[in-house]
Amino acid sequence: MTIYHFVGIKGSGMSALAQVLHDMKFQVQGSDVEKHFFTQDALEKSGITILPFQKENIKPGLTIIAGNAFPDTHEEIQEAMKLGLPIVRYHRFLGDFMQNFISIAITGAHGKTSTTGLLAHTIAGAKPTSFLIGDGTGKGEEGAEYFVFEACEYRRHFLSYFPDYAIMTNIDFDHPDYFANIDDVFSAFQEMAVQVKKGIFAYGDDEHLQKIQAKVPVLFYGFGEENDYQAKNLVKTTNGTTFDVFIRNTFYDTFSIPTFGDHSVLNALAVIGLCHYEEIDVEIVKEHLLTFQGVKRRFSEKSVGSQILIDDYAHHPTEIKATIEAARQKYPDRKIIAVFQPHTFTRTQAFLEDFAESLRQADQTYLCEIFGSARENHGKLTIQDLQEKITGAEIISEENTAVLNEHDRSVIIFMGAGDIQKFQESYEKQLS
Repeated sequence: MTIYHFVGIKGSGMSALAQVLHDMKFQVQGSDVEKHFFTQDALEKSGITILPFQKENIKPGLTIIAGNAFPDTHEEIQEAMKLGLPIVRYHRFLGDFMQNFISIAITGAHGKTSTTGLLAHTIAGAKPTSFLIGDGTGKGEEGAEYFVFEACEYRRHFLSYFPDYAIMTNIDFDHPDYFANIDDVFSAFQEMAVQVKKGIFAYGDDEHLQKIQAKVPVLFYGFGEENDYQAKNLVKTTNGTTFDVFIRNTFYDTFSIPTFGDHSVLNALAVIGLCHYEEIDVEIVKEHLLTFQGVKRRFSEKSVGSQILIDDYAHHPTEIKATIEAARQKYPDRKIIAVFQPHTFTRTQAFLEDFAESLRQADQTYLCEIFGSARENHGKLTIQDLQEKITGAEIISEENTAVLNEHDRSVIIFMGAGDIQKFQESYEKQLS
């Protein structure tokens, strides 16, 4: 029996796929850098071996699943080539794997992870479901009928997938180190749309998604009247949101979710639409929307003293705005403090003005040094360029987070896709 060896097993998609295969009784191991990532906790809990990178890990009999972040020149991939072992890139492996199920790809510039988590939780209430979520969570269910997975548009990786269904949450310009402009992003989604086999659920209030063409039905969801699935009569409280769903202008049912902000309603609406189309019992859908616990690093809250600390993956201006809006809905009587770490120089440069505008929605902003990536670890831009655009913004380091103490009874949101968690950890340490 083959052993799957993951090169870069701590990557969010990679660790999720490793868990799926492990649950399906395959032998799984992997390697990565020795730094701790939150994605490795679930692997360790499952007893999956994680080795430090070295070519000695590669032995005859292994099948190599290579993370997209690692080039063919990586020592382990080189060794595998030398030994003539099968080497499959993550997205190619996933493309083949999903053919065994009714597959549902969730893609879009924002909201992929939360929507994937919500859909997996909801469908699993009705039918055996395997899933792969971009927060590093994966589950391989025995006898699964459905496979729900997150499909990333970066470098057009999602073009390896031919899913039965796709949910497209939005199209926005991101990954400026790869995409030239919004038209380039649209062309990638248009190519993906043609590969879908049964149906597409697209956010209809998005002007770009309205133009999507496919060989299968495209059903639209959103707040506008012309959508196939429309959310109306929203009631927002500090406990969540309740709304009515109309299908082609006919009342369908009323749903409640324990989450905040318009984006959460849209994520739920996409899930409701797909479940309705697949004829999943509406009572199961209602119940599971209410019991969803959320995904990792998306509005993850804890109370410390008089403050609420929130860890969130928001790293694009649209996401920052949505996260602050959600915090205001849940905590209308508290000040909102943003602690933001920009992720990659190209993204910070491309959206400098938009980042400033979205961060101005907070009552006070603190900025951390720009987090480079494996792809680009320096740039001409500095964090001061962003600071200058936000009145009263201050720069903090991991060593001097004590300034956050001043914000009694406030909500402090730590936002970013890099290692922003270490700022929160450092702050919690000095509090204790």
